[in-house]
Amino acid sequence: MTPSARAAARPRPVAGLAGFALAAAALVLVLVHFWAGPLAPQKAAGGSLGELAAEVRDPALREMRGAPQPAPEPVPWDIDRLLSAVAAVLAGRAVVSALYGLIRHEAKRPAVAGMALGASAILFHIFSVMVLAIAGAIVVAALVNAVGQDLFG
Repeated sequence: MTPSARAAARPRPVAGLAGFALAAAALVLVLVHFWAGPLAPQKAAGGSLGELAAEVRDPALREMRGAPQPAPEPVPWDIDRLLSAVAAVLAGRAVVSALYGLIRHEAKRPAVAGMALGASAILFHIFSVMVLAIAGAIVVAALVNAVGQDLFG
């Protein structure tokens, strides 16, 4: 089979290009959401840290007194949580679409680029959330230490 006949038998890279487009959209969405910051209205840092300290202290006091704990409240959906979910769905769909393009023996370059961009969108999102969670855990540990010193001297 000649190279031109092999190229003619290869399907058009529809799934690979779709994966690339979805991955590019996911990566742009993740980057914009990261740099634009939280889009939902946020509480003041002092108020939310004080509430966090009270949320740590109150269940501990209830536990020591033997009182029942209140039922947990569901977390409402806001624009930040929605953007994170949409970016994850776009990136996952991009990887699946690009993989489908590879399975169909489409051109490899768009499919591999789609998989790489989709995976990088997922990894950037996970890495940024992980770094912020570690920073938040350090702040919470400092608050618990301060509240513990206030409660137990």
